[in-house]
Amino acid sequence: MRTRLLTVLTVLGLLLTACTDGDGGRSHGVITLRFQSLAWQQDSVTANKELVKEWNAAHPGIKVKYVQGSWGSVHDQLLTSFEGGEAPDIIHDASDDLADFAYGGYLADLRGLLPARLKSGIPQRSWEAATFDGGVYGVPFLQEPRVLVANSRLLKASGVRVPTPDRPWSWDEFRSVARKLTGKGTYGVAWPLKEPVSATLNLSLSTGGRLFHRGADGKVTVRFGDADAVVPRTVRDQVATDHSAAGTTLGMGGSDTLPGFFGGKYAMVPLGFSYRQQIAQQAPKGFDWQVLPAPAGADGLTQGVSPQTLSIAEDSPHKKEAAAFLDFLLRPKNMVRLALGDWMLPTGTQALRDPALRTAKDDWATGTALADRLRPAPAQSVRGYPEWKDKVATPAFQEYYSGAIGLRALRERLERDGNLVLARYQR
Repeated sequence: MRTRLLTVLTVLGLLLTACTDGDGGRSHGVITLRFQSLAWQQDSVTANKELVKEWNAAHPGIKVKYVQGSWGSVHDQLLTSFEGGEAPDIIHDASDDLADFAYGGYLADLRGLLPARLKSGIPQRSWEAATFDGGVYGVPFLQEPRVLVANSRLLKASGVRVPTPDRPWSWDEFRSVARKLTGKGTYGVAWPLKEPVSATLNLSLSTGGRLFHRGADGKVTVRFGDADAVVPRTVRDQVATDHSAAGTTLGMGGSDTLPGFFGGKYAMVPLGFSYRQQIAQQAPKGFDWQVLPAPAGADGLTQGVSPQTLSIAEDSPHKKEAAAFLDFLLRPKNMVRLALGDWMLPTGTQALRDPALRTAKDDWATGTALADRLRPAPAQSVRGYPEWKDKVATPAFQEYYSGAIGLRALRERLERDGNLVLARYQR
């Protein structure tokens, strides 16, 4: 009798074990996928959660669990979870954060997992942002050009030519306009450069700047040439020579400049396209603002972006199911919903044609007119970029913009110290 009882208990124990989450995210025969999202604006969080709910209602055998992540800590958090074998199945990140994870073998190569519809619906230039050594390690789905947000009243009163995507300002004209907009307690422009690296490098694509150069051996080196110097020199001259840019904003984030912008202290602020949501929600009643394209250089309105991406963990036991969820999440109509929630541009060509993204209201049309000029940020495929940015480039640019060092010292630090960092990742 005792033997029979032990046998029954053992069988029951095995059955219970089979019905738990211990079997690669499977419970009672239902697959559970963990989707870590970095959405933070309320509209964006709502859009993501609604889409997860819709998927779950239509797929009772494959449940998606929404997990909230944070942009501020995502790199270190993912690294810890990868090394501990606890990474989410579906990972929301930005393309400039993927290189080390892709080369480290933490992310699945998506080439054999994604349906043809999704692959063909996004331009190749966007896929390049998430391609490393020929493998594709993320689906680029949202992108954000940097634009000029201007006080329409001050702009009109100055009599300057208002730029359009067809007839943008040059960098020299932008500097001249900033001088004309300066006076009576107003600076022509506020540069929020608390995080100066991506803004400088991405805008420098318009002037032909590249900074990172890959040799025939595949190794990357930093070379700071004349084209790379145009944007930082313009900012420095506006602050130190023209006094048309407020030096106090150099240490600010974009949101920090908005009170001064609303108060007429700054006529223009270079910001990411998504900042329109904060402006629309926070601007005083009657405040008139508009979106202008960033200045153009030798390469026109070309601009670097680091698209938001969705990846699948290499350790996920349910890659095919995760890819099916990505296909659902990034259908054109759903991509539009995500873009509207984040006030950003979708990468998908069909989604970009949606009338909701081409309205004059909140200057959506200005942003979509820039979409075909967006290119992968210069640092996308550079191993060691996060360390280079944090330890070398950020302090060097901050000191240059503040006037502590000159252009020659900036070049020396970016090249000499930067190449020492990158060399450790390319042996």
